[in-house]
Amino acid sequence: MIADFSETEIQRYARHILLPEIGGAGQAALRDASVLVVGAGGLGSPVALYLAAAGVGRIGLVDDDVVDLSNLQRQIAHTTDRIGRRKVDSAAEAIHAVNPLVQVDRHPMRLDADNARALVARYDLVCDGCDNFGTRYLVADACALERRTLVSAAVLRFEGQVSTFRPHLGGPCYRCLYPSAPPADAVPSCAEAGVFGAVTGVMGTLQATEALKELLEIGESLSGRLLVWDALAARFHTIRLSPDPACPLCGPHATIRDLSAHAALAKGATAKEACDIHAG
Repeated sequence: MIADFSETEIQRYARHILLPEIGGAGQAALRDASVLVVGAGGLGSPVALYLAAAGVGRIGLVDDDVVDLSNLQRQIAHTTDRIGRRKVDSAAEAIHAVNPLVQVDRHPMRLDADNARALVARYDLVCDGCDNFGTRYLVADACALERRTLVSAAVLRFEGQVSTFRPHLGGPCYRCLYPSAPPADAVPSCAEAGVFGAVTGVMGTLQATEALKELLEIGESLSGRLLVWDALAARFHTIRLSPDPACPLCGPHATIRDLSAHAALAKGATAKEACDIHAG
């Protein structure tokens, strides 16, 4: 497989190729792989940069926001001179500065019920680093319906968590862990409660690591486990997860077969009305 690489690629990925678990065949698999990164912020920045550095051939970036001064405390793909620019453009510039061999697909839009499944289906794996529950559940549902592995992470204040969801391979899905979104005022956002910038770097790097393991099919997957980190206590702990037989998304009697409930929520339906759409 190394014969298929240019001299530049061999030098760039030499430390990977030396690893027996990766080698030339694994590096070629990364070059042929594609990953969709949802959110080009605190989590998406390290995810995208490490995937690019590792040689993932095509990276899609989804974000409809622009770079703000308040982002720079944690969103390391962006710089002061790019304030006001679209995040997907700023992150693409950072990716190409790291590895110009990577193809970057820019999607400067908000995911919704109309576009999520088609976009997810274009990639081998999805990394979710979004900052709101509506999008998080939309991505999780779209990945399950399209049979795509999802590596999801979240951070708040000094804590973070990460897991891999692949119900199409027999593991639990995101809704097995969190069946439904909490009330809008139950969990504060990072903008309301704050976030320690380096925590997003750690969790995003872990997220990229798990994504690369899935693409390479090496090591032990985080599927079926939730890894939680308390930065102040410098302590990791793992929570075991199992598929929920009553899960409306991946259970044997699943009721979520499309994203119509998300479309209804976007039009102002209540959570109960959206659940009724699933049940109906």
